[in-house]
Amino acid sequence: MIDKSSPLPIYYQIEEQLKRQIENGELKPNDSLPSEREFAERFEISRMTVRQAINNLVNDGYLYRQKGRGTFVSEKKLEQQLVGLTSFTEDMKARGMVPSSKLLSFEIIAASEKIAEQLHISLHAPVYEIKRIRLADDVPMALESVYVSANLVKGLTESIVNDSLYRYIEEELGLKIGEANQTLESILASETEVKHLRISSYSPVLLIQRNTYLQDGTPLEVVKSSYRADRYKFTINMTRS
Repeated sequence: MIDKSSPLPIYYQIEEQLKRQIENGELKPNDSLPSEREFAERFEISRMTVRQAINNLVNDGYLYRQKGRGTFVSEKKLEQQLVGLTSFTEDMKARGMVPSSKLLSFEIIAASEKIAEQLHISLHAPVYEIKRIRLADDVPMALESVYVSANLVKGLTESIVNDSLYRYIEEELGLKIGEANQTLESILASETEVKHLRISSYSPVLLIQRNTYLQDGTPLEVVKSSYRADRYKFTINMTRS
C-alpha cells in the first residue's frame, strides 16, 4: 500500500515495497513486473512517479529491462570479499555453485613488452595465453585472459586449464602462491564481452587486472577479467590504522 500522507516520497515507497518483495522471495528472479500504466492505475499516481521508482531499481541492479518485453527481477548478485587470494573455481565452490570454463583459446605466444615487464621475463620469451569464459551454474560470469611464463609453469595443457590452474601450480609443480595486486574499474562492455557474457550492448562490466606472485616474489601470472556488473559485486572490509 502507498501512504500518500507520508513525508516519504511515493516513488521511494514503491521502491522499498518492491525491494522487500524481492528480498523475501515474493518476487523471484526473472519474474515480470506489471507495466508502468498498471502500477499507476493501481496506486492512482502518475506514470512518471512509477518510472522514477523503476529506474532507480534498475540502476541499483534489482530489476532489468528487455526492449519490447518489459521489466523483470534480476538474479541476485554474487558477492566476493576482496580479502584472501583464491581462484574463481574456489570462490564458486565455496558458494555451493558449480564452476566451469569455456576455453576460447590456449596457445604459446611471444611476450609483448608490457607482459614481459610484468612477468619479469625477456621480451618475446614464451608465454601461455589463455582466454576463457568463466561460468557458475552454466551462467557466464567473466571473460578472462591469463598470461603465464611457459618457462616457469611447465607442462600446462588444455585439460589442466579447464580444471584448476592454481591446483596444478601448487600440487603438481610444488610452487607456493603468495600474494597478488589487483585493480578494479568500471567500463562499458566491448562487442566481444557482449557476445561472450550474453549481456546487452553498452552494459557496464567490472574490469579487473590481477598480478599474482609466488611466495619468493617471482611473478606468476597476469590476469585480465571482465565481470558482469549485473551479476557480480566486490566488497572490502577496512579498518582505520
